[in-house]
Amino acid sequence: MKKAPQHAIKKAAAIVISSAFLLTACGGQSASSGEYDANSKANISWLNILHTASPPTDTVLDKLEEKTNSDITFSWIPDASKEERINTALASDSLADIVTLTMLDNSSVRNSLKSGLFWEVEPYLKEFPNLAKISPETIKSASIGGKLYGIPFQKDLARNGVTIRKDWLDKLGLKVPKTTDELMEVAKAFTEKDPDGNGQNDTTGFVDRNDLIYGAFKTLGSYFGTPNNWQVSSDGKMTPEFMTDGYMKTMNYMKELYDNGYINKDFAVTAKTDQQQKFAQGKAGIYVGALFDSKNLLNMAKGLQNNMELVMVNDITSTGNEKDRAIWAANNGIGGLLAFPRTEVKDEAQLKRILQFVNDLLDEDSYALMTYGIEGTHYTVDDKDAVTIINTDLWQQEVQPFASSRPKESGYQIHDADPLKQEADKLIKENADYAVLNPAYALDSETYNTQGSELQKIITDATYKYILGEIDRDGFNQALENWKNSGGNSIISEYEAAYQQVGK
Repeated sequence: MKKAPQHAIKKAAAIVISSAFLLTACGGQSASSGEYDANSKANISWLNILHTASPPTDTVLDKLEEKTNSDITFSWIPDASKEERINTALASDSLADIVTLTMLDNSSVRNSLKSGLFWEVEPYLKEFPNLAKISPETIKSASIGGKLYGIPFQKDLARNGVTIRKDWLDKLGLKVPKTTDELMEVAKAFTEKDPDGNGQNDTTGFVDRNDLIYGAFKTLGSYFGTPNNWQVSSDGKMTPEFMTDGYMKTMNYMKELYDNGYINKDFAVTAKTDQQQKFAQGKAGIYVGALFDSKNLLNMAKGLQNNMELVMVNDITSTGNEKDRAIWAANNGIGGLLAFPRTEVKDEAQLKRILQFVNDLLDEDSYALMTYGIEGTHYTVDDKDAVTIINTDLWQQEVQPFASSRPKESGYQIHDADPLKQEADKLIKENADYAVLNPAYALDSETYNTQGSELQKIITDATYKYILGEIDRDGFNQALENWKNSGGNSIISEYEAAYQQVGK
């Protein structure tokens, strides 16, 4: 397929596709033969995920193309519909030179990776200085069946913790909680003791959302000793997290919050944006999630809660013992893969030129562009490499959509000047010392690949029903038996077999 003119590429960068069938089935670069030329201009099509309301304008894109010596055609898929769109694109071979795959536990994605649709890239990493720095642990976690089918998005290992209204703590004479019992007492006080002083019964402790992973549940689970998805014994026996005492303790804790009204009653149907708005509006004082959300929460509260002060906590335990401190690692620090379909990337020479492009995205200059934008236009920077955004609206429009496309999100000198963001970064870095990995993340189970999503719905539904009081312990145990008999036992045995081969 002939390369589109430059103005058409720019226009394409501003369009969010409504269906994966609208994607071009050809790559942005024709098949090449001969040696890889690192200095050649790369024409790259990129099927990517959009986490903002609209795609970016061309301002930063132009600079990124200049930096990487490339022409980039983005096809954006909204995050809310990524599962359907990616599955459709994989099934119809409507792909691009680079495909962002964030759902590595999705059966269609895993089967496509295992089928040979995408290039195996580990043998090439050593040829590129930034790619060569990817750690063996990261490569292992991002591999499927021992093979790496793309460049991993390198995320912070464990980003979560608790953000609390410090001004409310101070008003009620409460200390920063260090145990789950103390956190419950804070939730009770924030609900019952009028922390905002308006004389009305209009606040709760927690505000949560419909997400057992990135909402409060999984982080609270870490405090109760719940394993991260799977637990493996010394002899290789695998136990899913929802069959452990920690998981049951977490459900009981959430149920106590719900029964007493210490959490928003509609949490099971609340979206993340609504959750954050409720916090910003002063309807709750405890937010469990990514620690860096604290900066956004404070910014959202401007004009609504101008006296808001926040404190972040990352060392809560259920026992009060430092040795029990733990926090789950999201996907073992892997945010997905930048994968390269063989149908679009025809040979090694073309693959290497695209790997050079990804390598260039890992440079500090590229990271700064995709994170902060253009100096003088979007931000200023001081002599300590601390950045201050000077036009938030412009930054949100022209820069923010690129953030989720960064192959690596930390480890650079340039950093945010905001003290809350700096504190969040410090705590997230500290979290890595207590991170609990998922021992099954890189393992393969055919039953999980084909039935895992459907089987997980059994557990998710039962978890919510238990917390909401719709079923009791016996009802939850029945759901566990249903999961095991519907394919769960096969997943366990297949993971155990895979662990014996590659997991140790």
